[in-house]
Amino acid sequence: MLDPSLPPGHPAIPAEVLGGNMPTMPPSHAPTGADAIAWDLPKGWMEARTGGMRLATLKPPAAGKVDVSVIMIPGAAGGELANVNRWRGQIGLQPIDEAARLRMRKEVQSKAGAVSVYDFASEGPDKQRMIAGVLFVDGRSWFVKMVGDDEPVATSRAGFAKLLETLHFPAGN
Repeated sequence: MLDPSLPPGHPAIPAEVLGGNMPTMPPSHAPTGADAIAWDLPKGWMEARTGGMRLATLKPPAAGKVDVSVIMIPGAAGGELANVNRWRGQIGLQPIDEAARLRMRKEVQSKAGAVSVYDFASEGPDKQRMIAGVLFVDGRSWFVKMVGDDEPVATSRAGFAKLLETLHFPAGN
């Protein structure tokens, strides 16, 4: 059920899609303080604001299992290679070395800065895919990560890239 305080037709994520009673909020993108990063939702995507490290959960319109998260962690969060290897492990892939990470890294330019982007897919009958973007700005690490079944993640790749391009910091932050 959608939050009744939202206007009709608002693209908030129903709580049952999120697997709980998470409140849904309009994508007003008016964060303040250390979590002051904003973005524009791609057409058809829905959003729920959360708290703590996970600032938002996004849902592309693709059918199937796919989760998009926006997370902020103070500091370098272990560095890019450590995060890449953690993400690879989450979908059953082996760690890589720095040379392999550099070959895999793509870059997307956003108003917030250069976003390093990685795209990984596991093998086997339950093929999983993850596309993760990381942005390091002013002593903070911003992670925008899309993970799930291979097909819906692949289908949502263009929208995810557009989302990364729109990352920005609101005026005054």
